Amino acid sequence: MKILYIVSRFPYPLEKGDKLRAYHQLKDLSKNNDVFLYALSDKPIDEKSIKHIEQFCKKVNVFRLSKARIFFNLVRTTFTRIPWQIGYFYSRAAQKELDSVILEYKPDHIFCQLIRTTEYVKQYAHIPKTLDYMDVFSKGIERRLPSVPFYLKPLHNVEQQRLANYESGVFNFFDNKIIISQQDRDLIPHPENSKIAVIPNGVDANFFKPVEHTKEYDIIFNGNMSYTPNIESAEYLVRAILPIVLKKNPDVKILISGANPSAKVRALASAHVTISGWVEDVRINFAKAKMLVAPMFMSIGLQNKLLEAMALKIPCITSTLANNALRAKNGESILIADTPEEYAIHISELLSDENKAHTIGLNGHNFVVENYSWERENQKLEAIIRNTKK
Repeated sequence: MKILYIVSRFPYPLEKGDKLRAYHQLKDLSKNNDVFLYALSDKPIDEKSIKHIEQFCKKVNVFRLSKARIFFNLVRTTFTRIPWQIGYFYSRAAQKELDSVILEYKPDHIFCQLIRTTEYVKQYAHIPKTLDYMDVFSKGIERRLPSVPFYLKPLHNVEQQRLANYESGVFNFFDNKIIISQQDRDLIPHPENSKIAVIPNGVDANFFKPVEHTKEYDIIFNGNMSYTPNIESAEYLVRAILPIVLKKNPDVKILISGANPSAKVRALASAHVTISGWVEDVRINFAKAKMLVAPMFMSIGLQNKLLEAMALKIPCITSTLANNALRAKNGESILIADTPEEYAIHISELLSDENKAHTIGLNGHNFVVENYSWERENQKLEAIIRNTKK
């Protein structure tokens, strides 16, 4: 089967969640199918990254979105009902090139990752198509509205409504729809959202095996540190939770790990907080810490940081919102908190009780290994694609 897989960001290196998901889907789908990748990119892609992805794909096409082109796209989108999130990635030049690619490859199926890419293929009604909503963008914007500066609220309100309308309207252009979690599926603003298949992220248990290392830090927070929900979570950890923890544990040290730390994140550095930036092997940073604390309140989807830390037997503390997607058992394989005081209590417990920390870590490991497999979830995805009926 020939599958044309379209992404809004080149799926390597793996510093962002959408890249990680695309990478493993490409890897597994290519085992039994000819996969052609068409990637939009707002930054240059090095040859090493392209070569790495070419091992999974019959052909890789990359369309570079220049800053000038993006600016023009956003201005043009302002006078439409299309979300800026979509307009940012839509280029008429890319459309022309993609049309040629479709004519040349004659794909049996088109797969779009995120609604960012869907505008390119709406007109291809005769080709079976699958959309990976992945996240509910409109809900993400809605949750962030309270923290947006007042002068930007009107734009965010417009974007939130446009996204909700688009997420609903694009539904009927695709034969199949998938999403990361049931929590997110139920938030898609379409009356038939129950027809969306839930295909969670997985974890590579062969790669994320427990690593022995001296514990240099008490707490780690890991993620793409230019992503707004991660920035807000890091700030919450350092500014709201840490002062309470220090009252009982004055020597606590936190490691904030991940690519592209923003100025706000770098400003959190102190005698108690280290900012590492991008690391080649995130397993080492996880292994340096006694626990992962992920106070996610604004984000949507399934948190890869939790899957990876738990696979490594690192005990995790997170929010109800994040665990709604994960569905781990509170007090057994994960610890749940929703206030700074609750986080501080759990942190102090894990620091003072090594047996409890070991048990939570071990149970968390068993939970994700049993329930979150890239290969198993991508077999479900392949079955959905193959069973599509026009």
